[in-house]
Amino acid sequence: MNYKVLWMINIHFKINIPLRIWLTTCLVLGVGWFLFMIFSGNLMYSFVGLLAAPGAAVASVPVLVILIIAMPFIERLKTNSRNKIINLGAICLACTALYGIAGALLFSPPIPYFNLNDFLFGLLWITGILFSCAFAAILIHLKKIQSFFSSPQKIYSSPQIKKMETSQIEPTAESSGQSTSSNKILLKGIITGVLILVMIIPTMFINNLVSEREARQKEVATEVSSKWAFAQTLAGPFLFLPYKTYYTTTEGKTVEENKHVWILPENLHVAGTIQHEIRPRSIYKVLLYRAGLQDNGNFILQLPKDVDPNSIQWKDSKICFGLSDFRGIEERMAVDFGGTQYELSPGLPENEIEKNGLSAPINITAADIGKNIPFAMNLKIKGSGQLHFVPLSGNSDFTLQSGWNSPSFDGNNLPTERTVTENGFTAKWVFNKANLPFSTVLKDFKFEQDNIAFGVTLLETADQYAKTNRCIKYAILFIGLTFSLFFIVELMQKKPVHPVQYILIGLALVIFYTLLLSISEFILFDYAYAVAAISTILLISWYARSHFRNWKSAGIFGGVLSVLYGFIFILIRLEDTALLVGSIGLFIVLALVMYASRNINWYGTNERQPAL
Repeated sequence: MNYKVLWMINIHFKINIPLRIWLTTCLVLGVGWFLFMIFSGNLMYSFVGLLAAPGAAVASVPVLVILIIAMPFIERLKTNSRNKIINLGAICLACTALYGIAGALLFSPPIPYFNLNDFLFGLLWITGILFSCAFAAILIHLKKIQSFFSSPQKIYSSPQIKKMETSQIEPTAESSGQSTSSNKILLKGIITGVLILVMIIPTMFINNLVSEREARQKEVATEVSSKWAFAQTLAGPFLFLPYKTYYTTTEGKTVEENKHVWILPENLHVAGTIQHEIRPRSIYKVLLYRAGLQDNGNFILQLPKDVDPNSIQWKDSKICFGLSDFRGIEERMAVDFGGTQYELSPGLPENEIEKNGLSAPINITAADIGKNIPFAMNLKIKGSGQLHFVPLSGNSDFTLQSGWNSPSFDGNNLPTERTVTENGFTAKWVFNKANLPFSTVLKDFKFEQDNIAFGVTLLETADQYAKTNRCIKYAILFIGLTFSLFFIVELMQKKPVHPVQYILIGLALVIFYTLLLSISEFILFDYAYAVAAISTILLISWYARSHFRNWKSAGIFGGVLSVLYGFIFILIRLEDTALLVGSIGLFIVLALVMYASRNINWYGTNERQPAL
């Protein structure tokens, strides 16, 4: 057989194997798409699978080129066919990971903001699907691949080439063993890294579970609030003065038009206390409140210059008060206006200032223009979450006190004075005519209430669901450091840990979050964290003891995990300095890992490698 024929056979086998893997992967993807749509009931989209195979073939041409280039290098490795096949699979995994990154960026673009969870979820799913197809293709052609890697000389080598090869100095058994050991370490490191990424997938499902439980809690809170009262927004009191105007049309007819004027208080003082209540519902707790408010101040009755006092419909004048949820009224609402008690009833004459509220007819006449009319009223209301005010007055001040120690002062105006302690809070807001966009006499008035509303929201800062979500964000740290620790210990003690054992350890780390979530719904989060963390630490330490056969290794894992869980607990408790403390802590952890792994023989040689 001449050299040309041998060369053609060589080229044929080196191209044939990558081509088979490439085509079979595309075919498996198309068939898998078709079957998945059939079984899921989406018959309309099932035929898209017929286009998935050729589409994947066109998009994955660069992978075919990479495989054709990589095959000769894999073939020349001085190792057995099994390791060569694993190297081939690693190349396929790297290629699919690149497509996974591209697909994740396509389906979760970083604009307008980058969502790490969505990106990792898309990366792992796309990479997993594509690599599963490539892995299936390798299994389908496994015999041909093994034959190609196990006896390549029989296929394309000539006697002359054999003679030349045997005449060369063959590698010693020691160097061959060192190369094999180095390849095993590299391969085990790659497998460990892939398993770390794979174990992130369950944490994403747990993250969705946390969101689901949190949504359920909000549904329960909304249900309880609907029977109690929603967030309350108060405005007033203020006066409504209707009047009539007349104008003549182009046809000479006189037309009567109804208009009105709003009179706001000259001065308004509001002082109140808020008492919080926690109502249990099933396994959830809902935060509610009751508020007692004392309002007093005075009106100075004035009219715009273009409004004739005689045109005012004095008998239809009303005093009004804005209230967002009538169910929150606990006692009879009455206002003392000019020494006379008026009981308020639901309904407003106009909704320019407030859409919901109460009002009552009042007795005023043109003789009261320019007079100072005092008013006072006491309110007993209830609500949930928020208590807001609208400062409809020339000069006003609002003072609130409560025993709740986690307030959120919101709106476009922060308190002028505030004090927050473990026993509660006190806050005061002050307004005057100079910093409000209206006067005390309003005609044809329109404004957005949200632009000037202010108040307080009673919050449970970082409740169990928020804290659990924050814990899940550090899942990659838990899993990565634990796997890395197992990897380092197995290299130092020369007791390999099987990938299945890594998966079991990863599942133990993941179940920590489900324990934390479920237990924290019944007891305080701190106690739930301690129970879940101790259980996980004991389980993994016992597993390390059973594998490495000594208590020293178990103690190392128990100590490292205890420090790690304690560190994460501190980060959860911190708010403003969490990033700073977390960054310093991660730097220290990295330094300790580098120090612990400084003497590991990564290359598998008998002598320690010189430092770079």
